[in-house]
Amino acid sequence: MSDQSLPLPTADDLVHLRRCVELAREALDDGDEPFGSLLLDRDGVVRLEDRNRVKDGDATRHPELEIARWAAAHLTPEERRDATVYTSGEHCAMCSAAHAWVGLGPVVYAASTTQLVGWLEEWGVAPGPVRPLAIGDVAPGVAVRGPAYELEVEVRALHARLHGVS
Repeated sequence: MSDQSLPLPTADDLVHLRRCVELAREALDDGDEPFGSLLLDRDGVVRLEDRNRVKDGDATRHPELEIARWAAAHLTPEERRDATVYTSGEHCAMCSAAHAWVGLGPVVYAASTTQLVGWLEEWGVAPGPVRPLAIGDVAPGVAVRGPAYELEVEVRALHARLHGVS
């Protein structure tokens, strides 16, 4: 996994990514893992926003998966293809697959899987039950932009707080 070859988010993307980081903070403040996401239609209208909701034991309650489910139920295939998902952290394998199967458009993320894995290793956090793969390793047809290095310190701090490190 390398962040070097991907296009970086634009200044306009950063506006939406900052909202994703706010949602991630809300999740963490509520006892959840710090992830937040938005679904924007082709006109830039936010159609759905969500945050992690895994604290009650359902580890599949990721906002990216909720967005894919909502989009499948409420948008036409064309609307899904033209939509963009913004997220505080690059999709996990489960969410990448759902994104591709539903036919959503690009993903723009603040922090990459590579960054998160590096932080967790640095802090001595045991790996999760699913291999940490980049979106392109799971869903090679999905266009991505990220990470947003401007938000790295803030996103890292949220994950550090989750894992009780400073």
